[in-house]
Amino acid sequence: MKNRLKLLRTEKGWTQADLGDRLGVSRQAVNALETEKHDPSLDLAYRIASLFERPVEDIFENPHG
Repeated sequence: MKNRLKLLRTEKGWTQADLGDRLGVSRQAVNALETEKHDPSLDLAYRIASLFERPVEDIFENPHG
């Protein structure tokens, strides 16, 4: 799933580990999301959106439309 996670993270000056700590996931999980090797669970997508104070749709692109 295409996403803007890396852009948003770097705008905050956070490392992947920083973001992982804030979300309660590993740095490796953040890397997998950023490189689009793994799609987030619905819960994680909403936690990411809340952290960046943006709608989910601003961060993750719907692959079906």
